[in-house]
Amino acid sequence: MAVDIQPACLGLYCGKTLLFKNSSTEIYGECGVCPRGQRTNAQKYCQPCTETPELYDWLYLGFMAMLPLVLHWFFIEWYSGKKSSSALFQHITALFECSMAAIITLLVSDPVGVLYIRSCRVLMLSDWYTMLYNPSPDYVTTVHCTHEAVYPLYTIVFIYYAFCLVLMMLLRPLLVKKIACGLGKSDRFKSIYAALYFFPILTVLQAVGGGLLYYAFPYIILVLSLVTLAVYMSASEIENCYDLLVRKKRLIVLFSHWLLHAYGIISISRVDKLEQDLPLLALVPTPALFYLFTAKFTEPSRILSEGANGH
Repeated sequence: MAVDIQPACLGLYCGKTLLFKNSSTEIYGECGVCPRGQRTNAQKYCQPCTETPELYDWLYLGFMAMLPLVLHWFFIEWYSGKKSSSALFQHITALFECSMAAIITLLVSDPVGVLYIRSCRVLMLSDWYTMLYNPSPDYVTTVHCTHEAVYPLYTIVFIYYAFCLVLMMLLRPLLVKKIACGLGKSDRFKSIYAALYFFPILTVLQAVGGGLLYYAFPYIILVLSLVTLAVYMSASEIENCYDLLVRKKRLIVLFSHWLLHAYGIISISRVDKLEQDLPLLALVPTPALFYLFTAKFTEPSRILSEGANGH
């Protein structure tokens, strides 16, 4: 097979696009940016992304999908009040919005109409920041080769957030207006207003720190889930198993944190060796058990009462 020979490409992410191919000849264009859905190989040729995402890639996408849902639930609970009966319906609606947004995002991604995606393998941190690696051969002219080398892990998150926002604006105001009768008019829509703030923040976070989050999210999940569980149990003055079992809501919060613990452990281990990594899940209840065994020494209720009295 004859291949058109051209000067080698400069830069880490510049490549040559295939212009013509038959049984005996391949002709490539000039060195430049690869089309969307392709990335350069070791020979500096643009190759289509045809691989299936790894388990770790799906776990990363799951983490980014969970962020708006968890924030929705937090602000719904924060602004609904203890006596409001609308919180449960709003929680369910938020779950429905995020689930539908995830399904629609997968359906509109390549290949269109199916619930799976094709991707390029993430090789290193710089794959997320190709705009920082545009070469300047003569130190004057810059060859712009910025493209999504981690296709579609970078842009698919933005698409998902857009669908989340659209579905929220279509569904939530009608629901809140109908069922949030226990709240004042000024409080009914505060959870929606909060979303209008945190969605831009999440978008900027993904745009700037997507690559860092990709490598750090398992540890972020573990640390935040441990901290929030400890804060919740101390704020709820849970000092023994009876305090934990007396309300269903506390059990729901506990099991939710256990799921997050398990998610973080699986993400760190990547379940490369199933027989070695699965026993690590036995550590999931350990933080809660440690808290219950040591609560009598720290007495969270006394600390909270002294803080309220200003001591």
